[in-house]
Amino acid sequence: AAQADSAILMIDSTPGEFETGISDDGQTKEHTLLIRSLGVENLIVAVNKLDNVNYSQERYNFIVDELRKFLKQTGYRTRDVRFVPCSGFQGENI
Repeated sequence: AAQADSAILMIDSTPGEFETGISDDGQTKEHTLLIRSLGVENLIVAVNKLDNVNYSQERYNFIVDELRKFLKQTGYRTRDVRFVPCSGFQGENI
């Protein structure tokens, strides 16, 4: 079991990247299942690279909705997951 109470899951919001990560053999799913199997119950989901989608609220909402469905299937309770939109400066990798 993990000693951590919480984990941060970084999500790339770039079109195609999120979809690849959430696919059946994607790293997002793999990392989420690993975190859950270690007993980490609180999850912060950082939806990153929003500058690549012009800070689209629609894209952010789509990602949050898709991840909520998946996280519920893996046993996470809605109250134990927080979503945070984030981005560096436009394309600056900061």
